[in-house]
Amino acid sequence: MIYPVILSGGVGSRLWPISRSLYPKQLLPLVSELPMMLETALRVRGGEDFAAPIIVSNDEHRFIIAQQMRDAGIAPLAHILEPQGRNTAPAAAAAAAFVQVQDPKGILLILPADHHISNTEAFLAAIAKGATLAEDGHLVTFGVLPSGPETGYGYIKRGKAIEGTGAFAVERFVEKPDLETAKSYLAEGGYDWNAGIFMFRADTILDEMRKHCPEIAARAGEAVVKGVRDLDFLRLDAEAFGASPSNSIDYAVMEHAANVAVVPADMGWSDIGSWSALWEIGEKDESGNVISGDVLTADTKNSYIRAENGLVATVGVENLIIVETGDVMLVASRDRVQEVKAIVDRLAANGRTEHQLHTRVHRPWGYYEGLDSGERHQVKHLMVHPGASLSLQMHHHRAEHWVVVKGRAEVTVGDKVSILEENQSVYIPLGTTHRLANPGTEPLSIIEVQSGAYLGEDDIVRFDDVYGRDVKKPAAQ
Repeated sequence: MIYPVILSGGVGSRLWPISRSLYPKQLLPLVSELPMMLETALRVRGGEDFAAPIIVSNDEHRFIIAQQMRDAGIAPLAHILEPQGRNTAPAAAAAAAFVQVQDPKGILLILPADHHISNTEAFLAAIAKGATLAEDGHLVTFGVLPSGPETGYGYIKRGKAIEGTGAFAVERFVEKPDLETAKSYLAEGGYDWNAGIFMFRADTILDEMRKHCPEIAARAGEAVVKGVRDLDFLRLDAEAFGASPSNSIDYAVMEHAANVAVVPADMGWSDIGSWSALWEIGEKDESGNVISGDVLTADTKNSYIRAENGLVATVGVENLIIVETGDVMLVASRDRVQEVKAIVDRLAANGRTEHQLHTRVHRPWGYYEGLDSGERHQVKHLMVHPGASLSLQMHHHRAEHWVVVKGRAEVTVGDKVSILEENQSVYIPLGTTHRLANPGTEPLSIIEVQSGAYLGEDDIVRFDDVYGRDVKKPAAQ
């Protein structure tokens, strides 16, 4: 049985401002109408060969991922929560330790959540070859046939062919090269891009980790054994997992093991590592532009233009990346998009939040988005999923007014519980315990007007929460 393990730990800072730390690129529909993580999961869905996926993510994204999986009708075999990011080797070790308990010779297929593959048939054919090699005890990696002298990817140098498999022993892994070195690789032949996709039996990878990175194997295994169930999630033990060294699978194991094989594949792969990658794979108009959203162009060439909230108009420009998100406008030369990360670093250093939050902020119960703010007031739109509810809470510094725009709301204010229909409203005085819930079968839309001396999101005291977030007992209890 093949156990797909989808690693969802990155924040995709080079795809800012669309990708932000609390809602990163793997959770967004960047290439198709589906979020990238769902595209990854659906590639390996169904059939006798594949088990349900194992998701490895951080705590902040857990409810977004869970909702997306539910919407797609996918029930993960496990959703493992990392208490902190420790790179791909500890994540893979934890997944292997989890699988080994139920299927020691089960084959793990390690998949980054944020890669694009246009040729699913070629991908599955490569996976079938990899599974045969993994069953025989190989650690398998997948090499993408290079289409040019790419400097943004690592390379894999093929060694001797493994007879009858279409695969090769790995001679060595190579760091991202400069342009001249990349050109020499293509001229010489036998080099593939490193796709960061791996296959191995659970017992094989754990044995190899005990040889080459024993501390990672020990701490990750301990984190699984001491982990606790929380709703549908498996929380790894924070102390044990935090004690694991941080390292990638490549550096920790693959570069040192003797039984490593590479399966070359021409599967239309891209790691979507920058805005230029989306331009390269996107459908272009007659002027070479890739356009998404409300965009008007005149004499514009070879550009990627994305409008999320408003109209973007361009005149007489070329080779640009233009991305509008409502609160941010990014304009960059197409050949300098790798430097977007420097802007994200500056935002963090300056104490701003545009690298973390979108105007629409997702919560386990739904989402809210800011509509207006000013001195002592703020207006938001709240959408609450059917059957969901916000925590029982109160605020020290603000009062709130809720107006039902669409749907049916169950509102708790102090000791009173009432039902509000469309166009009805309720006032929540400062310091009053309250809760909003959606008892219906359709999404609930609320306009929330806040007023007070301080309107920050941290002015929340939770007394009860169905999602396991931190709560505190009311003073009267």
